[in-house]
Amino acid sequence: MIRFAEPLLLLLLLTIPVFLFLRNRRRNTILFSRVQLLETLPRSWAQRLQPLLPILYTLALITLIIALARPQRGLDESLVRTEAVDMILLLDLSESMDTQDFTRANQRISRLDATKDVLNRFLANRPNDRIGMVGFASLPYAVAPLTLDHSWLIERMKSLHTRMLDGRRTAIGDGIASAVNRLRDSEAKSKVVILLTDGANNAGTLSPENAATAAAALDIKIYTIGAAGVRTGFFANRNEVDEETLMQLAQTTGGRFYRARNLANLEAIYDEIDQLEKTEIEVERYTRYQELAGNWMLASLLLFTIEQLLSTSRLGRLP
Repeated sequence: MIRFAEPLLLLLLLTIPVFLFLRNRRRNTILFSRVQLLETLPRSWAQRLQPLLPILYTLALITLIIALARPQRGLDESLVRTEAVDMILLLDLSESMDTQDFTRANQRISRLDATKDVLNRFLANRPNDRIGMVGFASLPYAVAPLTLDHSWLIERMKSLHTRMLDGRRTAIGDGIASAVNRLRDSEAKSKVVILLTDGANNAGTLSPENAATAAAALDIKIYTIGAAGVRTGFFANRNEVDEETLMQLAQTTGGRFYRARNLANLEAIYDEIDQLEKTEIEVERYTRYQELAGNWMLASLLLFTIEQLLSTSRLGRLP
């Protein structure tokens, strides 16, 4: 977008014919008694180019007047303010997470690998949020602090496996306490823990209920996900996920409980959480103007200089 800071000065363009008239009156003339005599004279290259002089003079005047009117180019810019979410991904790393009861592209994969796949996409959809990760089995393990460097977080997540901790037991309460501790000093408008587990609390010093009460006191919301595929055969009626406790944790903190029995379920759950915990983005648009008068002034001076040089050369005189 182009505008003029002094648009009234563009009216000077109407005076250009007057300048051309005065310029032509000052030029010297040579009188010939017979017009036919002129027709017999050979036309030099200077004569053929002589009509360029008034054109250059006119262009010089036009560019000078435009420069005086101060043309400006508008540059649209945006100031983005975000109300980001601080979030801890709390991930079960007990041995049972190696159970291959999820399917991807007709191939059976473990619960842990399925969770990693879904979290990759979840992280890609939240570039403005600080996200950290805590793993837990019999003890909690800090995988990554709150960070905006999600590529680094994904690399850290790739290295997780169930043998890095004592995976025979599951300390959900201690895991929640560790996640809450990393959000304690957060000044974000929304603070969230997403807990994914495939079992029940059977270790640790703090009960899940007490940990959830502490989270609620700090205005930290906990979303709980029970992730275990459909069992068949002898274990068909065995539900290893403590759904009742996970539901209670979510209710205590204002979150929600979800049950994932396959990869599609898990993807839909994280998609829903992504929608529930949206980052608020405020965009203020404004226009910054760049001065262009200098370029037009230089063009005008260049045209005047060329016109004057040619006027004082053979181009400005009859042969």
